[in-house]
Amino acid sequence: MPGEPAADLDALDDRALVEACLAGRREAFDQIVVRHRRAVYRLCYRFVGNHEDATDLAQESFLKAYRALGSFKGDSAFGTWLHRIAVNLSLNAVATRARRAETSEGRAAPVASGPDQMSLVLREERAAQVRAAIGRLAPRQRATLVLRVYQEMPHQEIADLLGSSVGAVKANFFHALNNLKRLLGGDPG
Repeated sequence: MPGEPAADLDALDDRALVEACLAGRREAFDQIVVRHRRAVYRLCYRFVGNHEDATDLAQESFLKAYRALGSFKGDSAFGTWLHRIAVNLSLNAVATRARRAETSEGRAAPVASGPDQMSLVLREERAAQVRAAIGRLAPRQRATLVLRVYQEMPHQEIADLLGSSVGAVKANFFHALNNLKRLLGGDPG
């Protein structure tokens, strides 16, 4: 394996790439990044809602995965393990953003002129309220809601990703929707 050319890495599965990387072939991890970067970016984007933060979180996810590669036991698929890292980092980012939003709620909103600008300001304000409310959900509820609604993942896939049962995922989703409705004054919008 140490003498294999880099072009042969694309034929390897994720576990073999992890083994190659642990054996000192850094280009094996580059192949892992190529395979998973879009999915990890999309996942992060669904949590944070903007390109810059999603890009940063995706990069941080790969960096954390690279540093923890030796702890990958292979109990689940590598992609599931990597997504767990991205979900945890994204949840932390959303919680941090929600805390910041709560501390800055007293600031005045920008003044808009005309019906189109006013409508845009109201939509942006409502979106910020929804993001802040999602950030206030319990971490499991938040993850379940984002993965189910924004990633459109089936319950079983969410259960695998979060390391829980399908029943727990369904319960978390139900409670997340009810709590979100309560936090938003009865209208999740």
